[in-house]
Amino acid sequence: MPLMRPVIVAAIGIAVLVAAFRAAPAEDNRALDGDILNLSEEWARIKYLSKDDDERKERMAALGARADELTARYPGRAEALIWSGIVASERASLTWGISALDLATRARDTLLEAERLDARALDAAAPTTLGILYYRVPGFPISWGDTKNARRYLEEAVENAPTGREARYYYADFLYQQGEYKRAEQMLIKALTLPRHPERPVWDQQLRKMMDALLAKVREKLKS
Repeated sequence: MPLMRPVIVAAIGIAVLVAAFRAAPAEDNRALDGDILNLSEEWARIKYLSKDDDERKERMAALGARADELTARYPGRAEALIWSGIVASERASLTWGISALDLATRARDTLLEAERLDARALDAAAPTTLGILYYRVPGFPISWGDTKNARRYLEEAVENAPTGREARYYYADFLYQQGEYKRAEQMLIKALTLPRHPERPVWDQQLRKMMDALLAKVREKLKS
């Protein structure tokens, strides 16, 4: 999950706003789970293994279309909205100015809908991503970023995902940015004990690298 470029680039975004929701039938769960798993690992491959930003941008746009299709195929499912948002976030991170701001705003609105539907879905991915958006998007007067909202959503994510590594990693990153190094260290130590994602090998490897790197930065600050 993302990303700053000049003026505005954030993390997570999505173009699809669903007007009417209904619960997907129970038999869709297995198919939805498979679709989400495939899309999430393809996102990681594009994000971390593309040769350059041009390739990354092209491939992420195509993945965005696939993610949008999921929201139509599984209306009313937070999981589909979440991943549509995550993919669009990367598209925001690969563009500039008003386009990036538009994507980030659409991401926020979609993720708010996902959070209302199910704040615990996918290890609290909706509040986690909302927290990231609020602390990485610039604040007033440039945009709507807000550290109070960021903290609120990240705390919600940690509470709703007791075994979620991502929620703790991104909360630790926020705490590091706020100069709360001891709390950030505690959050990372806990995150490193939680279950890994062997079904998502690219993301699993990258998340571990990110956690190790952030912990090293935090401990360097604690020494000074």
